[in-house]
Amino acid sequence: MTNEQYQEAIDWLFVQMPNYQIDGQKAYKPGLDNITKLCAYFGNPQDKIKCIHVGGTNGKGSSSNMLASVLQEAGYKVGLYNSPHLIDFTERIKVNGKNCHKEFVFDFIQKLKNIPEDIRPSFFEFTTIMAFEYFYQQQVDYAIIEVGLGGRLDSTNIIKPLVSAITNVQLDHQNILGDTIEEIAAEKAGIIKNGIPIISGDENEAVKTIIKEKAIKEGAPFIDATLFHTDLSSDLKGNYQQKNIRVVLAIVEELKKLHITITDKDLENGLLNVHQNTGFIGRWFEFSKDPLTICDTGHNQAGLEYVFSQLNSIDRHKHIILGFVNDKK
Repeated sequence: MTNEQYQEAIDWLFVQMPNYQIDGQKAYKPGLDNITKLCAYFGNPQDKIKCIHVGGTNGKGSSSNMLASVLQEAGYKVGLYNSPHLIDFTERIKVNGKNCHKEFVFDFIQKLKNIPEDIRPSFFEFTTIMAFEYFYQQQVDYAIIEVGLGGRLDSTNIIKPLVSAITNVQLDHQNILGDTIEEIAAEKAGIIKNGIPIISGDENEAVKTIIKEKAIKEGAPFIDATLFHTDLSSDLKGNYQQKNIRVVLAIVEELKKLHITITDKDLENGLLNVHQNTGFIGRWFEFSKDPLTICDTGHNQAGLEYVFSQLNSIDRHKHIILGFVNDKK
């Protein structure tokens, strides 16, 4: 496989299929019918791996990378599925911080070109089955799966995780998920499954209540991460990371109950070495010190309020460049 062949395959994936980043709302295919057929076609690899499901409006990328780093420090082989990618497609699917092999992506795309015509997947459904299959082939100990958009109808919601988490609920993608925080919370709470512990990281009582009521209905243990107190810090900078650290702590506590060995030292080192262990960038990322250049992927009101609040603490003249997809209000 040459670089040109790889690029052609990736171009096919982006252009042939509806892609939310390019096509916006019309690329969003709610429902699990397609992904169910797609996974069945490939032998349901998602049922052969142990998963942790992370949803939420903001913070799910940071939280899932922190958790991956902690599990890596504990000696486990960890799969991590995040979206979107910032530079190369292979960033979406990682094992122990290494992007998935381009050869695998190329070969898998050839298989995708031959799926039955009654399955018409979206770009995200294709990448989701690709992640499941890669993690299965790589025989990971645990796979951390980040929700793409919403929860209830997101294609990642086909998994049966060990534990689920919702970092927070804010206004975003209202044209798809609903106009109010409550409506969006109900969609996010759709990842709650029967008997599977759910971690909630949101401080809003209305959101908490919606998540808790769904948990009770599903017989799922409800854990309020906002009640956790810690002095632990992370190499992921940004004051807002403290909230994500609490979510990670709560997930770790639940994993320990499943007899998964994670020491206090693993937790401490994992949180302090996220960049090194997972290659995660884009959250209050100091691209350079001179001149001071900070990159952040905040892309909705709540995320940007955190960013601007921290920018206000830097007492100097600042230039700001903002880019948005035009579906943002």
